[in-house]
Amino acid sequence: MNKFLSVGCGAYDRTWPLIANRIPIVGYDLDWKILPAEEVFLRGMLGGEFAIAEMSMSSYLLQCSRGEHLYEAIPVFVSRKFRHGAIYIRADAGITKPEDLRGRRIGLPEYQLTANVWIRGLLSDEYSVRAEDIDWVIGGIDAPGRDEKIPVTLPDTFRTTKLKPGETLWLLMQRGEIDAIIAPRAPQAFIDGDPGIQRLFRDVIVEEQAYYKKTALFPLMHVIGLRKDLVTQSPDLRKIVFDAFEAGRRYAVHEMHQSNFDAVMLPWMSEQLREAEAVMGADYWPYGLEPNRHAIDTLCRYSHEQGITNSRMTIEQLFYIPD
Repeated sequence: MNKFLSVGCGAYDRTWPLIANRIPIVGYDLDWKILPAEEVFLRGMLGGEFAIAEMSMSSYLLQCSRGEHLYEAIPVFVSRKFRHGAIYIRADAGITKPEDLRGRRIGLPEYQLTANVWIRGLLSDEYSVRAEDIDWVIGGIDAPGRDEKIPVTLPDTFRTTKLKPGETLWLLMQRGEIDAIIAPRAPQAFIDGDPGIQRLFRDVIVEEQAYYKKTALFPLMHVIGLRKDLVTQSPDLRKIVFDAFEAGRRYAVHEMHQSNFDAVMLPWMSEQLREAEAVMGADYWPYGLEPNRHAIDTLCRYSHEQGITNSRMTIEQLFYIPD
């Protein structure tokens, strides 16, 4: 009789082959809970509800640095994304280039969000705008009351303020009290086309392609974790689950190249695939440690530089590496 493993994760092209049981796991049946990222983080990596859970890379780093992680990551990076398009500026703030952010007040939904860690890192590395150079205002973008999923105590060199009850970052931007918002999801006003808010980088694709060509970084966002008590009982789960997710990734890559994209309601998808491969190479979304070592090391550095982790974490502290 097969054993059941509960899975909390998003439905992506690289996970769908497992969800649809196109990739069976010998000896195991997967009980999928398809959930948005915020919910699976709370129920999984903070609550331990699932055997296998999608996790925030930044939150996992923070938990590991404190010895408080319920899960052990395997190098399956189900979410990656460039983030130049996640910097939104007040249209009348006089900001025309990244360097103009220095000394400004900028809103964040959470300080330790993985997307925000990458954005602060690229601002520091590419434009010499350090996290210490900005006054950070933390709270909900369109709805009040958002808190950090994992509270962070930052060194005094980092200036942060929490929104007052009932306030939102968009309200403060409308009042001219903050100059920008950095967030993985766009403020509703931007989606609605409000002229008072715009992206810092107007041609996001050009900027992100240039960034990749210069840095070879395709930012890691989410990673798959196995609950530690199950790994202790069955160490072979690491390889079994990794191999299954890797097979799902390869299945998705094959389907993407064979497909005419009728399943996706976007034109020019095949042209965009060819463009991505021309810039990044054919295997631009690998799993495993070695092809992602540079990105993992960079995120570890950013987390420490930005005051999130007290020491700079290493790959060996985050992932099991067999002898």
